[in-house]
Amino acid sequence: MNLVLPDISAEPTLPNAYSHRLDWVGMENIALPVRIENTLCPSHINAYVSLDDPLAKGIHMSRLYTRLLELTSLENINMFNLKLVLEDFLDSHQNLSQHAKIEIHSKLYIERPALVSKLSGWKSYPFVLSCQLSNDQFEAELKVEIPYSSTCPCSAALSRNIIQQRFESALQNQEIRLNQQDIMNWLNTTDAIAATPHSQRSFALLHFKLDQNLQNIPLIEFINQAELALMTPVQTAVKRIDEQAFAVANGQNLMFCEDALRRLYSSFIHHKNIHGFKFKVTHAESLHAHDAVAQGTWQW
Repeated sequence: MNLVLPDISAEPTLPNAYSHRLDWVGMENIALPVRIENTLCPSHINAYVSLDDPLAKGIHMSRLYTRLLELTSLENINMFNLKLVLEDFLDSHQNLSQHAKIEIHSKLYIERPALVSKLSGWKSYPFVLSCQLSNDQFEAELKVEIPYSSTCPCSAALSRNIIQQRFESALQNQEIRLNQQDIMNWLNTTDAIAATPHSQRSFALLHFKLDQNLQNIPLIEFINQAELALMTPVQTAVKRIDEQAFAVANGQNLMFCEDALRRLYSSFIHHKNIHGFKFKVTHAESLHAHDAVAQGTWQW
């Protein structure tokens, strides 16, 4: 005996009182491992289609899920793959849906060398890749968060000022003489380095509108370009010589949040694969209990 299982979504349409088009219907937080930039990224994926037939009961969610499973077999996901998935979403929902969307929430792990020593370690970069297909128009956006260190220029100036005052006072009180050894000895005391600039762990949240004809996902390229612009990315494994090099880099790279945002602007505003961006930088202050932030957009 052939058993026909019921399909509620295919039953007679809804009464007119409940007939409304819905922007998005689908699933969120689908756990899937996918490969991006030759790296296995455990991800949570959101998948949606619009429900444009106001009288239809619902969509076929299993069709979205089974199509997403095919992404796990790919050596590397690219924009072409994701566009095909969205096209298949719509093909499997003919007469129901005209718009489809995928969001991939994940982290990319990159091994980074220490500044001087031979040590290395791994850094994680949270990202969201969002793709949408509507009326044969494909759109893609990429969000990535990048941690870095920032040292306050005002704090550095105040620290230099108090060191100058201490040096002048030591000379006047004849605690030191103007010879090299006395000065070197004095500089090695806590009296000399009486103040240090305050630094803070900072974050750049970069949101890009990608060229629709782009094939590969430029995640590592964008991360490297942003870190090069900011100049003081956070470190992983370090020895003392690396920590000292990091202190030097911070001392020579003073910046307010406004400076950091303008550096990122200059780095990305003419990029050939970007049609727009929305940036936010956050300096999690060590002086205050609040954060310093700067935000800006281009062609959004």
